[in-house]
Amino acid sequence: MKTIDLNCDLGESFGAYKIGNDEQVLPHISSANIACGFHAGDPHVMNQTVLLAKKYGVAIGAHPGFQDLVGFGRRAMAVSASDVYDLVLYQIGALSAFCQPHDVKLTHVKPHGALYNMAAVDTSLAEAIARAIANFDPELALYGLAGSKLIAAGAAQGLKTVSEVFADRTYQPDGTLTPRTQPNAVIHDSNAAIKQVLQMVKEQTVQTITGEVIPIKADSICVHGDNIHALEFVKDLRHALTKEGITIKAIR
Repeated sequence: MKTIDLNCDLGESFGAYKIGNDEQVLPHISSANIACGFHAGDPHVMNQTVLLAKKYGVAIGAHPGFQDLVGFGRRAMAVSASDVYDLVLYQIGALSAFCQPHDVKLTHVKPHGALYNMAAVDTSLAEAIARAIANFDPELALYGLAGSKLIAAGAAQGLKTVSEVFADRTYQPDGTLTPRTQPNAVIHDSNAAIKQVLQMVKEQTVQTITGEVIPIKADSICVHGDNIHALEFVKDLRHALTKEGITIKAIR
């Protein structure tokens, strides 16, 4: 039977600002990537999101990003590999601290936003992220864009790698995501997004923004928790996958 992991970026509220519907989304996913306080989140939100993930039996991952609250971590920054190593290690440690008193284990790390996209094409940044994870806990899995340098760097470090695909993003012919600064970067039609997911999971291919069909490895599907329609979309996507005989299951 075909299985797929369904992950979502959560814990992105902070202070007086509420982002997403974490508790409503969690029962419908298998893995949660929890913001670690740099691009979003704060200590209280991190703690509460870990508790909610435990409540619903969802795998817990650290979601480290650039220290750019204003830009939600989606703006590229001029950073060295050393900078990236330090900020990733720091954020993994922060989330892990909240897992310990609740007797749950951190299972994976997925970089966020601009950090994720930069590491997908920059070997030195990818290696810094993989090294930080391996030095913290070599049992942690590394989530990265399918076919990217991040996946290659994780494998070189001996980490379990998870090739991630995106439900609501369009793809370039080289397998990278269309930058959000460009038109048609995001798929707003939920039916079109679900159709893309089913193609990626069942056929291991995706149609690019230019119309080409390219191969893609799909271990995990990402849905974005900050989308106002996230809950409805996750429900519809899960139903569509289940209808096709595909089981939703965390990669542990």
